Amino acid sequence: MQETMENRTALVTGAAGGIGAAVVAELCGRGVRVAAVDRDATALEKLVAELGGNGDEERAVTVFTADITDASAVDDVVDAVERRLGPLDYLVNGAGVLRVGEVVGFTTEDWAAVFAVNTTGVFHVSRAVAERMVARRHGAIVTVGSNAANTPRAQMAAYAASKAAAAQFTKSLGLEVARHGIRCNVVAPGSTDTPMLASMLDGDSGRAATVRGRPEVFKLGIPLGKLARPQDVAEAVAFLLSDAASHITLHELTVDGGATLGA
Repeated sequence: MQETMENRTALVTGAAGGIGAAVVAELCGRGVRVAAVDRDATALEKLVAELGGNGDEERAVTVFTADITDASAVDDVVDAVERRLGPLDYLVNGAGVLRVGEVVGFTTEDWAAVFAVNTTGVFHVSRAVAERMVARRHGAIVTVGSNAANTPRAQMAAYAASKAAAAQFTKSLGLEVARHGIRCNVVAPGSTDTPMLASMLDGDSGRAATVRGRPEVFKLGIPLGKLARPQDVAEAVAFLLSDAASHITLHELTVDGGATLGA
């Protein structure tokens, strides 16, 4: 049902790379006008070049630079997006950061940095967009979470906790705005072949170990025998935004190849 998304408008955070960039490409391919939001202006312009943006107001992707940890900056960028591209139909909370390390020895600064983006940033953007959607009684929001939100991960306590908080926030928001015809869902990826994952692994051997499993850190392998592609996650996001999912809300769709055994 790709045609149902044509001429809609979406805001995607964390758009400059990884899953966020894949979501931007997927939505553009479905005829959506996309506001690509990230704090990395150089990477955003590279994304537009890769997608064939022509620099005018009719292109499928328009870039906006903003730091989602700043509530005022978020309000400004959402206002700018709607003034330039029109009312938002979709929001994808794709921005995320990862800091790894055991809790004993983990710094307060790293903890705060993870929550500032993964949880508070989701709150800032969702609040700003939902306020506008409520007035129009229309919209769909998807937050990119993690399978770590429901399954403990060694050395990932801050990330897991932040994603669990973001998931519950998104579902609670969905409960509040359902009466206005707005749907809120979560896509929870597992190990996905992105720069974020690469930063945790030791090259190809690390990828193989992730697929095989690492009992020393109590981590199962991936039953499907492969890492997810960013595109796999992006397609799940697009489905939950689309009219094909018009009766789905407060749902968490896990995209991890079976790594958490359906948890």
